[in-house]
Amino acid sequence: MNEEHLTYYLYFAAFLFSSGVFVVLTKRSAIFVLIGVELMLNGANLVLASFSQYDHDMKGQIFAIFAIVITVCEVSIALAILLNIYRKTRVSNLDELREVGN
Repeated sequence: MNEEHLTYYLYFAAFLFSSGVFVVLTKRSAIFVLIGVELMLNGANLVLASFSQYDHDMKGQIFAIFAIVITVCEVSIALAILLNIYRKTRVSNLDELREVGN
């Protein structure tokens, strides 16, 4: 992989990360916040994999796979918690949930 291709991957990773930050900061639904966090982590994994491909080393790709596995576990636990909260309070908006908790 040459430097020109690497810059395209890095631009796309920056776009993914920025769109994830935008979703986390603007949306109030807990599901959308989780989607935003996933976008940010996918951007970081793309950077790891692209630098690994650029250096002809597999360490970055292996680390990205472990990060994906940990992210899947995190999201499944977070969704289970959110489903239990929704079942108890019937609220999915984070601002309303904060008000219900007090």
